[in-house]
Amino acid sequence: MRGMLMLVAAGLLGACATQPAPSDEWTRWVCDSQTEVLWRFADSSREEIDLRLGGGDIVHRLKLEPAGSGALYSDGLLAFHTKGEEGLVYRVAGNDLIGRGCKAP
Repeated sequence: MRGMLMLVAAGLLGACATQPAPSDEWTRWVCDSQTEVLWRFADSSREEIDLRLGGGDIVHRLKLEPAGSGALYSDGLLAFHTKGEEGLVYRVAGNDLIGRGCKAP
């Protein structure tokens, strides 16, 4: 029984070791409003991103949502929509635009 528990524990630890860690490198884009958007993929499947606004310390974890074109990431409060090498960021409630034309400077 003890051997079985050790085997299960080793398997769980091994599974944790293979989980992708977020990249340490942030992509920096600047919007037409001069808002700085820092973002990075949070997982290897590219279904989640971490996003920071204006160089702040608050990191928003946004999940991939269905979109007509491009990629739309949201957490229900903040949304980041990219198409090619450009994007826009807005607050979902009230559709409050933070910046459009966001791209690498």
